[in-house]
Amino acid sequence: MTYELDEQKKVGLGLIGFGIFFTFLAIMLFFDRGLLALANILLLAGVALLLGLRSTLQLFKVNYKNEMKTVMGTISFMLGLFLIFVRWPVVGIIVEIYGCIILFGCFWPSIKVFLFQIPVFGWILQYPALKKKKNELKSHIFILFSQARYWLPCNPNIIMMIERLSGL
Repeated sequence: MTYELDEQKKVGLGLIGFGIFFTFLAIMLFFDRGLLALANILLLAGVALLLGLRSTLQLFKVNYKNEMKTVMGTISFMLGLFLIFVRWPVVGIIVEIYGCIILFGCFWPSIKVFLFQIPVFGWILQYPALKKKKNELKSHIFILFSQARYWLPCNPNIIMMIERLSGL
């Protein structure tokens, strides 16, 4: 079954593309505040046009199953957007990235499957030497996040899972 894009979704994809382009351009120009603000506006407008207003609001809405996670992600993202507008672009982009990771963390397995299916990039990711490095990096990340309970507001179940996986 093919997925057809109507004109509204095409415009949304275009706005998202320009938003990503302006984000990279702003970072290359040493976190230019104006370009970052424009990129954020384009990205939010593009997502709203692509998903629809109701789905976009539902993305940032408090979910009763993961209430604290969604609230923290939404607040972090909006705080980062605000910090960019009040001329703190470096801190703002870091807080925005943190918010995006929290909000879209459940999509990482899908992203991983998608990356493995890209012809050249997927073959590189499945190379045995990279798998070994990936496992070493995972162990370092687990150790880092096992110490994160002291400086990140995490769910206790996640902390216990990280400790169990890292062998601490």
